Amino acid sequence: QLVQSGGGLVQPGGSLRLSCAASGLTFINYAVAWFRQAPGKERQFVAAINWSGRSTYYADSVQGRFTIARDNEKNTALLRMNNLDPGDTAVYYCAATNYFDSSLYRSADNFQHWGQGTQVTVSP
Repeated sequence: QLVQSGGGLVQPGGSLRLSCAASGLTFINYAVAWFRQAPGKERQFVAAINWSGRSTYYADSVQGRFTIARDNEKNTALLRMNNLDPGDTAVYYCAATNYFDSSLYRSADNFQHWGQGTQVTVSP
């Protein structure tokens, strides 16, 4: 089970942090990713981190603004979002996969566990 927290309403240029707490699975055996879905659009890859935390991957649209991290002792993953703009408005989901091939991380179809989703709204 993945339980998300964080999100909310922020002005353009602002920052938010999303958290994803895992239970009922051996967290260190899973890569974690964040996806987002805006109204009327498909779910979109945002960022991913491998099991150890040593490798991270980002969508071009968030590179340099978002940071993904994990704490395997606390079974938690984080997404720090800086310099937000209205185009980042979406429901954000964390997801976990037991695939170790990083080429699979950009597709939502390859993730077995999902958080409940949390709304991020960027608006003046």
